[in-house]
This record gives sequence, C-alpha cells and structure tokens, in this order.
Amino acid sequence: MTYQTLSKPCEAIYEIKKSEFLAFAYPISTREQAMSHVQNLRTRYLDARHHCYGYIIGNPHNTTSAGFDDDGEPNGTAGRPILSVLQHKAIGNCIIIVVRYFGGIKLGAGGLTRAYAAAAQMAVDKMVLKAFIAYQIVKLKISFAHEAQVRYLIHQVGGRILKVDYKTDVRMTIEVEQKVLETFVESLGVYAIVEQT
Repeated sequence: MTYQTLSKPCEAIYEIKKSEFLAFAYPISTREQAMSHVQNLRTRYLDARHHCYGYIIGNPHNTTSAGFDDDGEPNGTAGRPILSVLQHKAIGNCIIIVVRYFGGIKLGAGGLTRAYAAAAQMAVDKMVLKAFIAYQIVKLKISFAHEAQVRYLIHQVGGRILKVDYKTDVRMTIEVEQKVLETFVESLGVYAIVEQT
C-alpha cells in the first residue's frame, strides 16, 4: 500500500498569547534519524522550554513504528496531538518537532493541545508530499546470451539497474517495486537466476 511522505524538510511558526511554537518537519526512515533531528533542534534552540515531537516510520495505515514525547508539557498535550496530525493526514516516514518558547501566559491543557496540533498542521500545510513506494533490491545471475532480454524485463516493470559485474556470467543488482516483485521474478523464467531478494 502506498502512502504520502515528505519530500523535503519544512518549517512553520505558530504564535498564541506570546508563546511561540516553531514546527519542523523532516523525512525519516529510522528512529535514529528521528532522534538525531530532535537532538539537533535541542542544540540549536537551547533556551527553548520544550522540544516536543511525534513521528511515524512506515505505513501510517498500519503503523510499524510511531512515537511521541511531551518533553515536560502536561501529559498528552503536546506529542500526541502532533502524532495525531500525521495519522489523520496519513503521512508516513516523517517526524514533526515543535519547539516552544513560553510567553508568560499559561494556555491550559486544552489550549496547549490545540496549539501543538495547530503548529503541526501548519507544518503539514507547507509540506511537499510524494507517494512513498516500497522497493526491493534483487540480485540476479544471468548468462551473456540472456542479458538483453533481462534488461528488457527490468525496464517493463519500471525497475532500476544499480550495478552490473561481468565475469564468467553477468551479475546484476537491481531495484524493483515490491508490488511487482513476484510478477517480475516469474517473468524471468529461464533467463536469470535470482540469487537474493
């Protein structure tokens, strides 16, 4: 199943009652990448009161990994609203981090929840989204006589050739969409041996 993901980082600023909410969105594919962005913003905005975030890795319809952190805000008022915006918009492989500068006027739990959700939504509104497509790397062993035919079959399914080695035969590393992998492997028939997927 395809879903939307962020094509490049973006940011937005939301202000309410003298508090500033700086929202940053980044494309990610691992939790380590997500935490690295959080750490970078903690370093960049050392004087900020809170660095809250929500992220989804993988398919937002069938979440493999998601997380959030309120970073000292009242429980459930920051990280979860940010995560909820990502889930509602079905955006995967993305983290939104909201850096808060307190303006001296308390917003209350409801006000905080709305403010963090609004900041996250403003970041989403600025996102350039693209369809996420899952690819699979496949290694093939091909005789020289069949190389042209195999290249044609790869082209037919929109695959990409990543590497080719010529020794006693042709060794090819390719990338194809997961959804066409089974059909592609069947189409290879006698032309190639799949060494690894």
